[in-house]
Order: sequence, then structure tokens, then C-alpha cells
Amino acid sequence: MAAVSGLVWRPLRQVTVRDAINQGMDEELERDEKVFLLGEEVAQYDGAYKVSRGLWKKYGDKRIIDTPISEMGFAAIAVGAAMAGLRPICEFMTFNFSMQAIDQVINSAAKTYYMSGGLQSVPIVFRGPNGASHTHSALLHVMVPWNSEDAKGLIKSAIRDNNPVVVLENELMYGQGTHITVVSHSRPVGHCLEAAAVLSKEGVECEVINMRTIRPMDMETIEASVMKTNHLVTVEGGWPQFGVGAEICARIMEVPAFNFLDAPAVQIATFKTCYFCTCHMVTLL
Repeated sequence: MAAVSGLVWRPLRQVTVRDAINQGMDEELERDEKVFLLGEEVAQYDGAYKVSRGLWKKYGDKRIIDTPISEMGFAAIAVGAAMAGLRPICEFMTFNFSMQAIDQVINSAAKTYYMSGGLQSVPIVFRGPNGASHTHSALLHVMVPWNSEDAKGLIKSAIRDNNPVVVLENELMYGQGTHITVVSHSRPVGHCLEAAAVLSKEGVECEVINMRTIRPMDMETIEASVMKTNHLVTVEGGWPQFGVGAEICARIMEVPAFNFLDAPAVQIATFKTCYFCTCHMVTLL
């Protein structure tokens, strides 16, 4: 620790994504008594991935609630509580299991504000670990944090949002450039930065765009970058059909940025990340 011109400088503390999400929920639970967390093993066991560590001891049974193994049941309870004015955080142990509660997520939560003519809001957060899966639904915000800063900021924004939000947390986890625009989200952002570092040594400068949310999608940033670099590569951990990359490529075809492309857009999907990402970029140029 050193003092410079009267200021005391302290080293930055490294925070994991798990702890960042925990801090975000803790701060919102403390800030707003309407916020509560429910899900399988979130209380006494501190969560299957220990994301809710210490919250039950701090806030007790009424605000950190263990549920039975019934996703449809406890998701319905959470949606009802949101409609009644509370702000539930509904944790799925894994988003694979969220499909058991898809009727509640889509029909009860996501559609209610629209179907009620804006009279009934549903301020709820559905969160939990995911891999390569994504949630597609109108009227549903989807957030995909990559690092600790993303995770804490997005979970707090999600809790304060008056609409239903899905937060997909990758269980395994902007640069500037002039030659290629690389767009990614969640864990693959790290692979893109690694590939960009390799390419930089070869004289290829990449602009890596970290999409913190995939719904809404920040197309203005992507379009501005493509108009500067004249090349586009999308990278994701999901499937190529009907995915985020496919949507970005389709939208670029409909806007003026398309006329700036010097080569077809390249979509990299599934688990072909760092190595293939580098090879595709070199081939593109």
C-alpha cells in the first residue's frame, strides 16, 4: 500500500463470479426487504454451487427459502409473490431443470405485463448455472454475465427490474481493434480475448464486444464496430441454428453496416472456441 499526493492506494481484490453474484444479492436483500431468494438447497446448504453462501444465516428462513424438488411448484410461488408486490429471486439448480417450469416462466411471468395492458408487472429474477443453453421468449430480458463486474452489476439490475429477467450464469467460468469485430457473450468472451491476443502478435487487431445482455441486444455497438473493421465474427457456446450469432448475422444483413463488410460474416458456435476462433479470423482476412 502506498500514498501518493495524499491519496492512499490499495490493491484491487480479486472477486470470483460466484462471490460477485453473492455480493449483489446480499446488497439488494439488505436494500429492499421485498427481495427474497428461493430454490433448492439455497438456504442451509448455501446453494448447490455456494452462490448463496451466508445469506440464510444473515436473513433467515423468511427471506432465504429452501424448496422441494419441484421447479414448477416453487417457480409458480415466486411468480405469484412478484405479482403481489415482492421481488423474488428464483434459483434453478441448473437451467436444464427450468424447462420443468417453462409454463410459469413464459406464460405466467413473461407475458403478464403485456396481456394486462401494462397494469400488472412481474418483478422476478430467474437465475442459475447454465452451459450452452439459451432462453428465447418475447418480453423476457436475458442477461449473460462474463466476469465478476458483469455478474454483480447485472444481478443487481435484474433484481430492480420491474419485468421478469433470466440471468444465465456459466458454471465454468472491450478490447479495441481495427481489423475484425468479434462479438461474444458469457464464457466464450474469454476465449475471444485469448484469440485476439494471439492475432495481435501477427498484426491483426480485433475489437472484442462483450454482450452483457442478449435480450435486449445492443446492435448499435455491433453495427458501429462492423462499419469500422469491415469484418464480423460471432462466437458462442451454443448451437449455430437459431442462436445468438445467427440472429446477429441476420440483423447485420438488414442495416447499412452490411454494405461495409469486406467478407461474409463468420459464425463460430458449439464448443469450437479458441483454436477455431483464431483460424477463422486469419482465414477471414
